[in-house]
Amino acid sequence: MTVKTMHTEEVKELLHKVAGLHTEGGDARTKKIVHRFMSNIFQLIEDFDVTPEEFWTAVDYVSQLGKNNEAALLAPGLGMDKYLDIRMDAEDEAAGLAGGTPRTIEGPLFVAGAPLCEGFARMDDGTDTTSETMLIKGRVTDTEGNPIANAVVDIWHANAHGGYSYFDKSQSDYNLRRRIKTDAEGRYVAQSIIPAGYGCPPDGSTQRLLDLLGRHGRRPAHIHYFVEAPGHKHLTTQINLAGDEYTYDDFAFATRDELVVDANRVEHSAEGARFGVTGPVTEVEFNIELVRTDKADLQDRHARPRALEEATA
Repeated sequence: MTVKTMHTEEVKELLHKVAGLHTEGGDARTKKIVHRFMSNIFQLIEDFDVTPEEFWTAVDYVSQLGKNNEAALLAPGLGMDKYLDIRMDAEDEAAGLAGGTPRTIEGPLFVAGAPLCEGFARMDDGTDTTSETMLIKGRVTDTEGNPIANAVVDIWHANAHGGYSYFDKSQSDYNLRRRIKTDAEGRYVAQSIIPAGYGCPPDGSTQRLLDLLGRHGRRPAHIHYFVEAPGHKHLTTQINLAGDEYTYDDFAFATRDELVVDANRVEHSAEGARFGVTGPVTEVEFNIELVRTDKADLQDRHARPRALEEATA
């Protein structure tokens, strides 16, 4: 039988002290957030009559989540990254900054400091001789169609086994990671290999919770982008390759219709030939529109922990 204690003075005083509201020191905003967070936890325990066994199982789960370094993987799986995007989209709308290429989640696998190339980059290190060559191409413009020269297009994606360099130690440094500066016409071109989707570690903490929710932990084949140019809003986005069975069933909720692109196999690529890419290739075209803004804080990617970001800053 559920007992009701949240209304008692004892619990109210406990929450007040837990959040440090009885002291002068500390950060006022952090205190308010912790007070709300712990109040919600206490209320959840009361509403669902959580047992001590269930509570300590949850504490152990959080400990294992940290040991497995999967917190940044679980966050998108629980829709947190998507929710932040929904909020930022609403903020842009309210500020008159909507439009352009849609944002979607960054994910946890970016690595700062990828080699910077002019106009064209080869992203793969050449060790995969069995995967089909992919040519990623497109233009960066403003919302009126004017080309943006010298925009930096930062691209990263998985290999044919769903692994990302740096995190997958079998790959060379910055394999399948490049920054490309657009030419005078706003064009960028990258030679790479077709990526595979990936799944959460089957024995990991994220999949453990997803199993309890009756959900899979798969992501479709996708390609990540950061795009930045002075005087324009920074864009964080990714494209999905059409036809993947998980394109519209992404456990991380990153798919947007405008960001699903075709991968077309051609015997000869005129764009690729400009850079010595010959023979059959799979072309992926992704044109990007950036929104103009004079707000400096919107022109850079938001701060968060990222691999090697401090070392390359």
